Amino acid sequence: MAAISSNLLYLNTHRSPPFSQNQSWFQSSTRIKPITVANIKAQASSRKEDIVIVGAGIAGLSTALALHRLGIGSKVLEQAVSLRTGGTSLTLFKNGWRVLDTIGVGNDLRRQFLEIQGMVIKSEDGRELRSFRFKDEDESQEVRAVERRILLETLLNQLPPDTVHFSSKLANIERSENGEFLLELADGARLYAKIVIGCDGIRSPIAKWMGFSESRYSGHCAFRGLASYLEGQPFEPKVNYIYGRGLRAGYVPVSPTKVYWFICFNCSSPGPKITDAIVLKKQAKELVSNWPSDLLNIIDRSPDETISRTPLVDRWLWPAITPAASNGGVVVVGDAWHPMTPNLGQGACCALEDAVVLARKLANAINSEPASIETALSSYEAERWPRVFALTIRANVVGSALQWENQLVCSVRNNVVIPKLVRLGPLLEHTNFECEPL
Repeated sequence: MAAISSNLLYLNTHRSPPFSQNQSWFQSSTRIKPITVANIKAQASSRKEDIVIVGAGIAGLSTALALHRLGIGSKVLEQAVSLRTGGTSLTLFKNGWRVLDTIGVGNDLRRQFLEIQGMVIKSEDGRELRSFRFKDEDESQEVRAVERRILLETLLNQLPPDTVHFSSKLANIERSENGEFLLELADGARLYAKIVIGCDGIRSPIAKWMGFSESRYSGHCAFRGLASYLEGQPFEPKVNYIYGRGLRAGYVPVSPTKVYWFICFNCSSPGPKITDAIVLKKQAKELVSNWPSDLLNIIDRSPDETISRTPLVDRWLWPAITPAASNGGVVVVGDAWHPMTPNLGQGACCALEDAVVLARKLANAINSEPASIETALSSYEAERWPRVFALTIRANVVGSALQWENQLVCSVRNNVVIPKLVRLGPLLEHTNFECEPL
């Protein structure tokens, strides 16, 4: 790997000696496990960093790890006091696994999660409408549901110990006179960065600073949970979908002892945020009270802390209307740029794709003078925009179609479209993604 050009970067974090306790503007995070709190310490003088990533979610940690594999250091700022390990699980298709293999964590995760063999679609009365085997449709397909907590911890464990810094909430970002970006944190700390990567989710302050609109509510909300079977869960490794009128649900084994479930329902507005797990569980069960008993039993087996209710949102990246993905040396990745509804299972997969594409573009620019960082960021957008724009719209359309309430339309869907017309192969074409080694 060629040396990083000194006129592009202020310092090489891999060569710099560790900061002493009285020199550092922050205290470094410790390794998993356990996760410990690291607080940023405000200092009188500002620090300078080459690349700062805002947000330690899937997008942020995978971007940092992809850069690390290419020999480029970064600092990740996370506003929470530790990894945000809430949430349940996410489904990764072969495009996600190709990225995880590329950044070196795929096999670690495979050992912990079941490979899903296929899917079964049922009506609300329990009648099977159709079943598929993934390998029959695409021999190269790989599907696993992964616990979000374990995915984040696995990514973090592969990073240098001083990469991620918690309790580091971004309060303001400004462009300085010399082209750097001044990041002001909530505790008063200040740092300058040449490149800022916004991986801070659907309510991204970075995206707001760049002029992006708020994410748009899709008209649907979802209950989610993670059931626990200490004695071993009883289900085959298949995705199970149940379709009703304006309502659908699903569940999938994650591991030998855990099963992920969801219920998606139409709702004219997101409604108030509810955190009381007893209320959430009661509401979820009321929606599907007459549905197959397996689903109700799974909900009952879910610990309170795993149950959530969230509105489903997205943002369509209209050409010539939506802001660009980069502004100078600032760029957005994952949900900060293209939040999408979960109907295709591609939100996390696309964030992982973004990470390796962006890392490769930046590495080429940094190590190949006189390539421009801004040109590299524009190239990242040009490569990624056609894919994420199409997937965002497709996910929305699929979700809307599956949430039909009209009785006649639902009857046609259940008796004609799903049993006789649907082909899984074309529906999975979007999981084709070539991920070259870093």
